[in-house]
Amino acid sequence: MTTSQKRKVANARATSTSEKTAPREQSQSARPLTTAARKKLVKKTLEALAQAYPYPRCALEYKDPFQLLVAVILSAQCTDKRVNMVTPGLFERFPTAQAFADADVEEIEELIKSCGFYHSKALNISKTSKALVEKHNGEVPNTFEALVELPGVGRKTANCVLGNAFRVASGFVVDTHVLRISRKIGLSDATTPEKVESDLNALFPKKEWIDASHRLIYLGREYCVARRPKCNGCPLESFCLKRD
Repeated sequence: MTTSQKRKVANARATSTSEKTAPREQSQSARPLTTAARKKLVKKTLEALAQAYPYPRCALEYKDPFQLLVAVILSAQCTDKRVNMVTPGLFERFPTAQAFADADVEEIEELIKSCGFYHSKALNISKTSKALVEKHNGEVPNTFEALVELPGVGRKTANCVLGNAFRVASGFVVDTHVLRISRKIGLSDATTPEKVESDLNALFPKKEWIDASHRLIYLGREYCVARRPKCNGCPLESFCLKRD
């Protein structure tokens, strides 16, 4: 090999090594958006989702605030479809908070077993029912502070019950769909439900919190599924940042 050829090989290797070790430039879509940019994004999102889903509603079936509260507790790590299959028989057997409070936890477990995590869910439903009977005359309170004091009731459950049973906008309902979509669209850089909720509450008008939560959940079920997002035809495809 001639000296000239050796130099070419050395230069090629140096270039290859440089390309491999050079830090990647951060993509534009991964950078945090300004507040002004996010507000524009919210406006587009609201318009697109309202057109795609004009009549949003909770997918869980219920007849009163207590039934909704129990259904939301059951929906953790479980599909709404499965919960809706379980609750009719459950509420026929235990129609009130008092009935649940008087029931054996093992009997509740047997009726909700197909919803998963039935040991903890049955215990929370039992404890919550007893708390409602003892502190709230068997009725579901209509304040966020009182709801989150109940066993097994966190921010998501409280926001869902207040928004759907009482039409009180206490905050965004951040389930797995909303958590994932908020980052993918560019609405939030946070990774926890609490922080994403805070971001969405600050960005969206309060009057939109309840319906926008439902619409984002609809979007997550129909288009923005976790493993195989269906970007073609998605209402937000033209402006979604498509983040990981």
